[in-house]
Amino acid sequence: MVQMGDNLVVGCHCTADVKDCMLKVESLKYAEEACYNGILIIKAFSSGLEIGSCNWSITSPKGSIGYISSSVFSPVVAMSFNYKAFQRSDVILCSDFSSCNAPDKYDDDNNCSDPPGDDFSSSSDGDVNAEESAMLLSSDEYLEEMEKLDFICSCSMDSIKAGGSVLIPIGRLGIILQLLERFALALASEDMKVPIFVVSSVAEELMAFTNIIPEWLCNQLQDRLFSGQPLFTHMEMLKDGRLFLFPALHSLKLLKIWQEPCIVFCPHWSLRLGPVIHLLRRWSKDKNSLLVMEEGVDASLALLPFKPMEMKVIQCSFLSGMQLQKSHRLLKILQPKHVLFPEVLKQDDGPSETSFPFSYYSENKTLHIPYAKEDSELDIEIELACRLQYMTLKQKDMNVSRLKGELVVERGSYRLSLGNDKLMSSQTGPVLYFGKIDLNGFLMELQKKGMKFTVDEVKGDRGSHKAYLVHVLEPGEALIELREAQTLISTADENLASLISQAVCGVLDCI
Repeated sequence: MVQMGDNLVVGCHCTADVKDCMLKVESLKYAEEACYNGILIIKAFSSGLEIGSCNWSITSPKGSIGYISSSVFSPVVAMSFNYKAFQRSDVILCSDFSSCNAPDKYDDDNNCSDPPGDDFSSSSDGDVNAEESAMLLSSDEYLEEMEKLDFICSCSMDSIKAGGSVLIPIGRLGIILQLLERFALALASEDMKVPIFVVSSVAEELMAFTNIIPEWLCNQLQDRLFSGQPLFTHMEMLKDGRLFLFPALHSLKLLKIWQEPCIVFCPHWSLRLGPVIHLLRRWSKDKNSLLVMEEGVDASLALLPFKPMEMKVIQCSFLSGMQLQKSHRLLKILQPKHVLFPEVLKQDDGPSETSFPFSYYSENKTLHIPYAKEDSELDIEIELACRLQYMTLKQKDMNVSRLKGELVVERGSYRLSLGNDKLMSSQTGPVLYFGKIDLNGFLMELQKKGMKFTVDEVKGDRGSHKAYLVHVLEPGEALIELREAQTLISTADENLASLISQAVCGVLDCI
């Protein structure tokens, strides 16, 4: 229900409509193919950013499109960005806006050490530049990320020692898992027993998902799973009573075990929803407590309802996409035929010195991109292909064959099958003639058949569209009008008409 001026707009959906909508949602694994309407092949590939985040490849008979969203080359928890999957894309659409929100940091070209996680940059692949790939996977970003997490952990321990609590309204599961690892080690080394609460309506599902479905995890964590080792420390913390998961702050069980100081994760970054509001009102006047926020949120505006604030505030930016420098290197490796950039990137340097055409797109505007392929590929069944009888065209250096089959659009490609009909050739079906009539060749055919004639040239309107009138004098009278698109034969003698028709067929290709 929404109030718009003096009007009240009511939007209602019954349970049946919601269920019917959800039945149309199809879940995919990484690199699993989904076929839409027989003509589009859709695949999802890991982007390295977070659980559930991915990039998309859409393939059709006319070309392929790669959709690249915010991606991370060196993640610690999630599976790495599989950029190799987009090497054969005709068009790449980039929707990573992270370079617009932060200053670009250029990588040290001499630092080419590999970060932990998946390795998609094997130099044995001839179509990938090994040097550029190593720069993409430089460990600089990884080390900087680790330093930020260690700094948050250190500040949190200082607040706890002073008797304050720590509030972390961050919703990224990968960051939460890494902080839980560090908090467990830091609290154990300080011999402190401080409860850690994760308050969210999906807390239990998310934590369970990390151990049930390892598909989204990096190779190192998957190896730990298959070797029987625990993936994350939070499973042991749950068993030992150091970590607690609750759907809401007013849960009766939570109220019974509540203890301060404590560490609370409640993923509501806007500070306007959920338990973060109540906890901020409780701790905002405590100078020993700590609030950890992500950058990108206007802290002065977000904290306005809770001022005056004595609570310490830390804002950190975490990896959320590619820097502009790395996006240029990535495109240099992928070598697409056309690239689409968000229009907001026009204010930056843009894709300078590129070897491919590019365009800028904007919201709610249609952008026309030329086909990457002039022609489409056609798969023919072996049984049908073996029965083809080829002939060479007179007017073009090309072999053709006449056939009849069933054309099917299946899994993103055109396929021709024999079907229920038999192969048709020039011996089993009527002969088809095609092509343009060459005047000189046609006149020679008439002479071979013993005809005498005269030729007049006629021009159409404005001197265009030439036509030729051939007056046959012997062995009978006939008028032949030759135009670019048609040939007209006028005669009262059926035998003469047959001879002229044979002459016409003699200069045309047939199958």
